[in-house]
Amino acid sequence: MKLVIDRADLLKPLAALNRVVERRTTIPIIANVLLRAESGRLNLAATDLDIWAEAGLPAAIAEPGALTVPAATLNDIARKLPDGCQIELAAEAGGARLSVKAGRSRFVLQALPEDDWPDVSADDLPHHFALPAKTLQRILAHTTFAISTEETRYYLNGIHLHADGEGRLNAVATDGHRLAHLTVPLPEGAADMPGIIVPRKTVGEIARLVADAEGDIDIAVSRAKVRFVVGGITLTSKLIDGTFPDYQRVIPTSNDRVAVLDTATVKDAVARVATITGENGRAVKMEFAPGVLTLSVSNADTGEAREEIEADFEGEPLGIGFNGKYLAEVLGIAAADTVRLALADPGSPCLIKSHESADALIVLMPMRV
Repeated sequence: MKLVIDRADLLKPLAALNRVVERRTTIPIIANVLLRAESGRLNLAATDLDIWAEAGLPAAIAEPGALTVPAATLNDIARKLPDGCQIELAAEAGGARLSVKAGRSRFVLQALPEDDWPDVSADDLPHHFALPAKTLQRILAHTTFAISTEETRYYLNGIHLHADGEGRLNAVATDGHRLAHLTVPLPEGAADMPGIIVPRKTVGEIARLVADAEGDIDIAVSRAKVRFVVGGITLTSKLIDGTFPDYQRVIPTSNDRVAVLDTATVKDAVARVATITGENGRAVKMEFAPGVLTLSVSNADTGEAREEIEADFEGEPLGIGFNGKYLAEVLGIAAADTVRLALADPGSPCLIKSHESADALIVLMPMRV
């Protein structure tokens, strides 16, 4: 294998594939990136055996061939080389090493043969549809924070996507303390898709890929895998094999005490009073009364904090506590100027919406204060 490629063409795809690679592994080759030079292109591939990432780049191919080299090392080399340079990649010692040259810099990496690369069978993904990049960005921004990190409840370690009978695609995540739900118009081709749970690591990689993407993102789904095509990068992932709980049961439908708050004002107030919360006392108490919301924290180790802000509140006065960190996260993702909290009593979940986003909601469980 011998080729020349622009650093600018190599850098972003290689960085994306490097994030997929599993570094702590007993299988040395999956810490590598596969390089395959053929037909005027350099094709890259990386996997941790749960996620597969591929990219194809234009390159001047002098000799076709394939091998694998440590992904992190090659990525570091490409990142540290000067802008605008040309990188020459050439196999040496019968494919046991890879020479990397740019200007007066030269590196030699140990390589492993393509023959040892994990066989990734191309499963049939029968359900194909496209989502605008902005829509996918919004889905991820609204739900990712609520994904559980508790491995014992593995079926909560991702975002649940499913179609409903009302022409909508639903995205849901919950960790048992908060739940985020967003609906978007059902794209053509998604009506018969199975309900899937996209794993947390995959969600993170897709979020990075679509952060500055435009146009449509092609998506294909089966019961076992999902594939996203973003720009020139294809990312295929196993799905979580489990049953997502019936989340509709925990979404309140009759909370009749309603407060409308200025999002920035309440967010800043929560941040200030939460300064007093410690590891053993993370609850922020919210006391609602006509025209006013009082936020307070009392911590035996660090002290007390109290602040009042204006609130448009309807209903009987109510005091309720929430995890300060969770409350701040919820307010942080609210894109609207105002946020609407619907409450029932101190022990019942709170339903949080904004007037500008009727298709989005968050459920936050209370804490005892």
